[in-house]
Amino acid sequence: MSQDSIFTKIIKGEIPCHKVYEDDTTIAFLDIHPIQPGHTLVVSKTQVPTFMDLADEDAAALWSAARKVAKRLREAYPDKKRIAMAIEGFDVDHVHLHLIPVDNHAEFTTLQDMDDEPDHAALAEIAKKLAV
Repeated sequence: MSQDSIFTKIIKGEIPCHKVYEDDTTIAFLDIHPIQPGHTLVVSKTQVPTFMDLADEDAAALWSAARKVAKRLREAYPDKKRIAMAIEGFDVDHVHLHLIPVDNHAEFTTLQDMDDEPDHAALAEIAKKLAV
């Protein structure tokens, strides 16, 4: 991929984020247009378009990071029945997982309001609560 994705720019520190986790191969931060409170993106630091394009060790690292973040989400949102996960990547061509605390399928499939201005103060508070 010739151009840096928005996620690569976040990884490089060129764009700020509300980070909740980072290791050598992955980073996790809050989605600025959350489907539900706590909606977190877990991103490989290797910029490839799909999960299947990752090297085996990077795929394993992404899954491991997702489990750590999901466990923290479950602790932070004990009233939610599930931490749902999606791997879709239509908006950003850089492999990432969506982790979303939900009670039901309707909460999981709610559409993001991409026109809504992000509430960075609220996101910062959530990020502090979720920091792994």
